[in-house]
Amino acid sequence: MTSEPRTTWHEASAGATADVLAGVTGELAAVLRVEPARIDPHRRFQAFGLDSIRTAELVAAVNARFGTGVMAAALYDHPTPDALARHVRTLLPVPRAARTESEVRATLRGQLADILRCDPRDIDPAVPFPQLGLDSLLAGEFVARVNDAFGLCERPATLYDHRDLAAMAAHIAGVPAGAGPAAPRPVEAAVPPAPPALTPDEVTALLDAVRADMLTVDEATALLASPSA
Repeated sequence: MTSEPRTTWHEASAGATADVLAGVTGELAAVLRVEPARIDPHRRFQAFGLDSIRTAELVAAVNARFGTGVMAAALYDHPTPDALARHVRTLLPVPRAARTESEVRATLRGQLADILRCDPRDIDPAVPFPQLGLDSLLAGEFVARVNDAFGLCERPATLYDHRDLAAMAAHIAGVPAGAGPAAPRPVEAAVPPAPPALTPDEVTALLDAVRADMLTVDEATALLASPSA
């Protein structure tokens, strides 16, 4: 019997990255009011005429589309649509079937580099986390991203048991595919309703506040990304 061809992790990952790139270019095209086909993914954002206002709009749109928390400053570290898409791809959940140790390590490396604001190639997987500059606050952020990416419920203390990137990757790769986060406890207190969406006039006022230096781009991005009612 002839078996069906299997898609490798690399093929799936490449396809997922292409999908993210299509999403990023689509959002950029919407902000610029042009056709997506006119967007060169290797062209720098500044060359598109992306000012602070449009940067806020783009980042809010990308976060809404992919459920990420990218800050406007990320466009300095990832200055083209292609680079931004690759960055966003590292923030998205990794399929369970993709949990080979080397690929997990690559994902963790990208997440850690984003937190430490450095190039992933500068991170030695054998260097203990504290020596890389990961303090208790950053450790909590890192573990939260790991849990989001792999569907786990690890605690920051796990970094004491797995003290470097290589050990952490080996640990995650060894977690059974059926494992996942514990079921959340029932919420006893009433959950407050989501804030209403901003009206067009409010959006205009918000962008005017950025132009007048009354708000930062990141503050405007957070407000633009507020959930709708």
